[in-house]
Amino acid sequence: MLQLQRTTSENPDFVKLVKQLDMYVTAMDGEDHAFYAQYNHIDKIRHVVVAYDGETALGSGAIKKFDATTMEVKRMYTSPEGRGRGIASKILYELERWATELSCEYCILETGRQYENAIRLYKKAGYTVIENYGQYANMASSICFAKELQKQPTA
Repeated sequence: MLQLQRTTSENPDFVKLVKQLDMYVTAMDGEDHAFYAQYNHIDKIRHVVVAYDGETALGSGAIKKFDATTMEVKRMYTSPEGRGRGIASKILYELERWATELSCEYCILETGRQYENAIRLYKKAGYTVIENYGQYANMASSICFAKELQKQPTA
């Protein structure tokens, strides 16, 4: 049974999954990889979700403060053995819930135009394409998304 764990970037399973992600994106990004890699350090990320099937970590994602009302979704990844099970959607939803608990109103993110599965995931989850922001503003290979978060009902 799939379980989601909230943790930090110090979680060894998150670190392992990010290493797998980095190997994957190095091959996919080609010449642009060095540019993107400089923005993907995990040492200052304090809000991480790791998906487990028993003891096995199958996917992860993180949010990082962008501004007073916005979290940026970072380092989304599902291992090959976990794909096709809706894990990324569950991680993304949990990150959004966490962002609302932290009083954020929006999530934004960047992905590469070549990552068709990621683009489908974000659109299915209600994200809309926005103008490329920050360091991605002049990157033709980037596509950026935003979503207004729904307030969580209080108990």
